[in-house]
Amino acid sequence: MPYSMTSDTPPIRILSADDHPLLRSGIAALIATQTDMELVGEAATGKEAVQLHRDLDPDVTLMDLQMPDMSGLDAIIAIRSEDPSAGIIVLTTYSGDVLAQRALKAGAQAYVLKSLARAEILNTIRVVYAGERQVQADVAAEIAKHTADVPLTIREIEVLKLIASGYANKTISAHLDINEETTKSHIRNILAKLGARDRTHAVSLGLKRGIISL
Repeated sequence: MPYSMTSDTPPIRILSADDHPLLRSGIAALIATQTDMELVGEAATGKEAVQLHRDLDPDVTLMDLQMPDMSGLDAIIAIRSEDPSAGIIVLTTYSGDVLAQRALKAGAQAYVLKSLARAEILNTIRVVYAGERQVQADVAAEIAKHTADVPLTIREIEVLKLIASGYANKTISAHLDINEETTKSHIRNILAKLGARDRTHAVSLGLKRGIISL
């Protein structure tokens, strides 16, 4: 049921979690323009977000994914383990389908990009407060596009991360304690599953889809 405010309806209590002060300031200014919303706290790290959620019990939390000491994804998992009904919106610059699916699986009710128009961000807050889910259209399209893809294994993701760090096959093999032929086999599988032309392209696709991060 769509959220609607009446004169006796308390404001939606919001917690903002982002490691960029300017982004938090922008969110604070945006929420301050709304009579049906109230910013009750700001967190600069994942751990702060978990603690403030515990202390403040907000109605809706805006969660960035890339934060120091604890990622937004781990913070979502921690918050939802304590409060299964917590309303969480991922507000991020990353549109990757894999990252979005991880966040939604962890318990986020919405996944939107920071580039979204302010009115849409406000609408998403109201939608989640009303108990509904929402995924930005282009993010949903990316998820649908890769639905039939065979996912990378944990070992293949490890190999891809090491490729992204600039390591050669010999170093990757030594790091993972496997022989070079096994490493080459993992790389062939990675290229095939991602539809990548070469190692560099595989890293680019892995970053874009949120399979790995730097």
